[in-house]
Amino acid sequence: MEADGAENTDISNTKKPKHKGKHDKPKPWDEDPNIDRWKIEKFDPSWNQGGMVDVSSFSTLFPKYREKYLTDAWPMVKSALKEFGIDCELNKNEGSMTVKTTIKTRDPYIIVKARDLIKLLSRSVPAPQAIKILNDDMSCDIIKIGNMIRNKERFVKRRQNLVGPNSSTLKALELLTGCYILVQGNTVAAMGSFKGLKQVRRIVEDCIQNKMHPVYHIKILMMKKELEKDPALKNENWDRFLPKYKKKTVKQKKVKSKKKKQDTPFPPPQQPSMEDIQLETGEYFLSDKKKQAKKWHEKQEKQLEKTAENKRKRDAAFVPPKELIKEDPSTYADNNKDVAAMAMSLKKKAKEFGKQKSFENVNPEDYIATSGEQPRKKKSKRD
Repeated sequence: MEADGAENTDISNTKKPKHKGKHDKPKPWDEDPNIDRWKIEKFDPSWNQGGMVDVSSFSTLFPKYREKYLTDAWPMVKSALKEFGIDCELNKNEGSMTVKTTIKTRDPYIIVKARDLIKLLSRSVPAPQAIKILNDDMSCDIIKIGNMIRNKERFVKRRQNLVGPNSSTLKALELLTGCYILVQGNTVAAMGSFKGLKQVRRIVEDCIQNKMHPVYHIKILMMKKELEKDPALKNENWDRFLPKYKKKTVKQKKVKSKKKKQDTPFPPPQQPSMEDIQLETGEYFLSDKKKQAKKWHEKQEKQLEKTAENKRKRDAAFVPPKELIKEDPSTYADNNKDVAAMAMSLKKKAKEFGKQKSFENVNPEDYIATSGEQPRKKKSKRD
């Protein structure tokens, strides 16, 4: 017995200790540049000739307004799923769509693709576009935005920012991310590659949570597209080239808080009753006839005031407008005489001033003849 125990201890000591990552050894194809590890190969039915072991099924509900469209487009959906060996059913009574595997199904992941197809159809994606999800290189993401913000008005405004005027913002995002985007109600449905879907989810969440406007994301994506073209910047960090936007907080007007009334332990003063008011005015001691007569007089006075006011309004339409007072022609004649006299006096002053200037400019040497020199004759204008 002792010998057997000793042998067992020797065997246990000779066993190699277990360690993690023993299979993480370098493989010869790890550094092969010809292998594209991101490429998704198309499924070949020969990989799974035996088919599925059990039946898998998925079902989803659809809104009432989609019933008419789905009934029209269902033959197209059915024929597309039949190629992959998937059976589908449209239940109008329950308002649901169901997909399930059959004996002919070979691709084990196609049932998940079929589930995404009926989800997209229920979220108002057109059937020709939704059928593209069955391709291996296509994925989808349904982003729930209804529970991100409580205020309904803010939610509608931010959702409109995502769509943009005439859907311009949405079209720009589709071009830059390479994804199909549809904003419907409280969800955003997107179809495309994994990289594009990741960008779309980030843009949508930032827009609804008011972190960044989609226009700034579009600018960043455009710059990234340009940087991708440069092979020298392939392995460098692009943060220094990308713009950094800071959120601006707009100052809101301060609401003036009303001053609260001081709480006092004493109750408010009691308001006088109708009897108290009548006692003060003396109406309480009047008889019923006198009270009625007084009311009738007050009513008559009000009516007279009202009729007088209405008459004033009616008479205002017949009041002639004020006429312009024409001045007498004699006043115009006097004014014209004064102007003519002033003009004549100005002309006389101008003539006198001209004569004085001519006398000042006279040169005496022109009129004094020197010895032996004849005075020069003035040239005629004809010469």
